[in-house]
Amino acid sequence: MVKNLADWLIDAGLSSNWAGYLSWLGTALGVIILAWVSNFIAKKIVLVAVSRFIRKTRTQWDDVLLERRVFSRLSHIAPAVVIYFSAYLFPPLQDLLQRAATVYMILTGLLAFNAFLSAVTDIYRTFEMSKSRPIKGYIQIVKVITAVGVGIVVLATMMNIQVWPILSGLGAMTAVLLLIFKGSILGLVASIQLSGNDMVRLGDWIEMPKYGADGDVVDVTLNTVKVQNWDKTISTIPAYALISESFKNWRGMSESGGRRIKRSISLDMTSVKFCTSEMLDRFEKFQLISEYIRSRRKEIAEHNKEHGIDTSFLVNGRNMTNIGTFRAYVIAYLRNHPKIHKDMTFLVRQLPPGEHGIPIEIYVFSNDQVWANYEAIQSDIFDHILAVISEFDLRVYQYPTGSDLREIVRTVP
Repeated sequence: MVKNLADWLIDAGLSSNWAGYLSWLGTALGVIILAWVSNFIAKKIVLVAVSRFIRKTRTQWDDVLLERRVFSRLSHIAPAVVIYFSAYLFPPLQDLLQRAATVYMILTGLLAFNAFLSAVTDIYRTFEMSKSRPIKGYIQIVKVITAVGVGIVVLATMMNIQVWPILSGLGAMTAVLLLIFKGSILGLVASIQLSGNDMVRLGDWIEMPKYGADGDVVDVTLNTVKVQNWDKTISTIPAYALISESFKNWRGMSESGGRRIKRSISLDMTSVKFCTSEMLDRFEKFQLISEYIRSRRKEIAEHNKEHGIDTSFLVNGRNMTNIGTFRAYVIAYLRNHPKIHKDMTFLVRQLPPGEHGIPIEIYVFSNDQVWANYEAIQSDIFDHILAVISEFDLRVYQYPTGSDLREIVRTVP
């Protein structure tokens, strides 16, 4: 074609040199225009038609492919195909042009394939099982392997040699490659173990103080695990660190249906005493423990009478204490609380006394796991307990405050 155009220009009166230059330039310009037209058709006609068709379908996976620009990237192959098949028009440059077009098509195909894999990840995340079996790490290793393979093919194409000599040369560079891809290899092993052992899922609440992580897992990749902390910051943890180091996963709490309340109140030991008849008469008016008081008074009275106990002194025989009655009240109060899980561990116990008084620990589970609700439930419970302590002639232990010291000074003559 170039020769025919040159002959026509010579016949038109141009010199052979000018005819040769203009024929080459005209042919190149024609190929460029044809490539531009093919690109225009691919993007403005075919791609637009495909996009409109996809948006009208009911399925969602094709919309994801469109959003990830899979079809848009494939459209870039059209002008490269035109150049590849037009390279014969330029015999001296044919091999170079075909190799360049081939490399471009391979790289464009790689970009489209990566976009397709990203779309697969997005589609997979729409399924419930994606929370327990994330595949983003596996997708990333496929991308890495594909990129390495494409890089070898591109290198072989540009050098116009076979692929096998390059692969044999890479065998000698194994140690270097292992060093370069150390993080990816460790991440791949960690991803497999995390997924296989079901250690971390998307949405899990984990704690890892070393990395400042305390929040929900929002992403699991080949090399990293991203955690959105409760203050909305993002902590990035190396995937292999979750295998080699310790971390806390709160998923068990979430799946159990309850959330633990473990808190204690320290009572002043000097306020502990035996209950008198007047105190028991008053306690019997508390609805939550009225039946308990009556049954215990009857049981203790029968025991002391049976053993001939002198009850004129409270220290003799069996007697109720205000701290024991208080614990019974707390148990009854929690048993009747609508937000306490009745089928999980339920303890109201006395811890060893110390320099800060006698700790009464509450160890129960709320049936609402939402953080804000859980904190409100816990606060309401201890608001009530702190307010009711004085009704049992008990005092909360606390260090003297400024007002306490001023009161002491005021009363000193």
